[in-house]
Amino acid sequence: MKWSELSDNWCPVARTLSVVGDRWTLLILRDAYLGKSKFEEFAESSGMTRHILAERLKRLVEEGVLERRLYSSAPKRYDYVLTEKGEELRPALRVMKDWGKKHMPVRREAKA
Repeated sequence: MKWSELSDNWCPVARTLSVVGDRWTLLILRDAYLGKSKFEEFAESSGMTRHILAERLKRLVEEGVLERRLYSSAPKRYDYVLTEKGEELRPALRVMKDWGKKHMPVRREAKA
């Protein structure tokens, strides 16, 4: 089954994953919750390619998770802000963060 087909699935978890179920999208949401809103901020923070970032932002806007707003008309620049729908995902990411802190400790390389 393709990711795009999950949106028609009977399971609400599968339908949710069709929108936010890849690592890049979750990192965009993390950054949005931390106050980032501009394309360059998301790109710098996540390390994803500009093409992937543009695709994920477009999808989040289409799904109503983010809103794209013009903040400069010359040149045209947009920022991306969380909608109410996007804010409702915050507790899910908080649980993921807490789980990661507990079960996925930072691995530090030994210093020579």
